[in-house]
Amino acid sequence: MDIIRIILSILLPPLGVFLQVGIGVQFWINVVLTLLGYIPGIIHAVYIIVTR
Repeated sequence: MDIIRIILSILLPPLGVFLQVGIGVQFWINVVLTLLGYIPGIIHAVYIIVTR
């Protein structure tokens, strides 16, 4: 299941974080990072998925 989340995180980073932790602080941090730059959003999303 983590592979699917990582693939979704590359395509749409907030979706991968949402599937991992739901709507919370990490989700909103990822939304802001994705709006500021797509690459930081991807890095944060993959980090959240791998560490949890």
